[in-house]
Amino acid sequence: MSGRVALVTGGAGGIGTEICKKLISEGYRVVVTCAPVFECPNLDEWKKQREAEGTPIPVYEANVADFTSCKNAVEQIEKEVGPIDILVNAAGITRDSTLKKMTEQQWNEVIDTNLNSVFNMTKQVFTGMTDRGFGRIVNISSVNGRKGQFGQANYSAAKAGMHGFTMAVAQEGITKGVTVNTISPGYIGTEMVKKIPEDVLKKIIAQIPAGRLGRPDEIARVVAFLVHEDAGFITGANIDINGGQFIH
Repeated sequence: MSGRVALVTGGAGGIGTEICKKLISEGYRVVVTCAPVFECPNLDEWKKQREAEGTPIPVYEANVADFTSCKNAVEQIEKEVGPIDILVNAAGITRDSTLKKMTEQQWNEVIDTNLNSVFNMTKQVFTGMTDRGFGRIVNISSVNGRKGQFGQANYSAAKAGMHGFTMAVAQEGITKGVTVNTISPGYIGTEMVKKIPEDVLKKIIAQIPAGRLGRPDEIARVVAFLVHEDAGFITGANIDINGGQFIH
């Protein structure tokens, strides 16, 4: 059992929740951050579900798009829980629109929440990790950051940028025992995806060679592998989990 502190941003989301549950089962002390109205409006219900499962998870309010908010949250977590040795950047939003119709606000909200957030959170924990000689950072990107997607110039740009960040910071951290990796999920069967109209969802699944949506726990298992102490030789990598929809 590890006992290390793992912070999962966007931990109340569909994929984030499974990541939290998996890491708890592996013995990590898991905490999450969220901005209640912006990222996780159903936070109270989420907390009740975790308590009912016997695995209550501390939640710290933080707007990942705001550097100072992230700094304050991390300081509070490290004071109350302990040094953060594992960071999973899973917070993300969509504001889909064709470029022709996309507003500056739609662009900035997605870039701030999906990409700038990775800097905002990683900056707070990276020095501590390198000083202690151990750290694991996993950035949750997307298949659409790999191949692009119509109507998602903002989202695709942000998710592609995440892996550029990963590759650069991986080179800074590896000599100090800190690894940085990216996971790029395809279409995963979260509640959000399942709410897509049935006819549209069938068309999406038809494009996936595996013939189905992915499961959140399939992402969580890869996260658990990458953050393990035995995964110290893997850094700067991107792992595609998309059922063969995009292979590079």
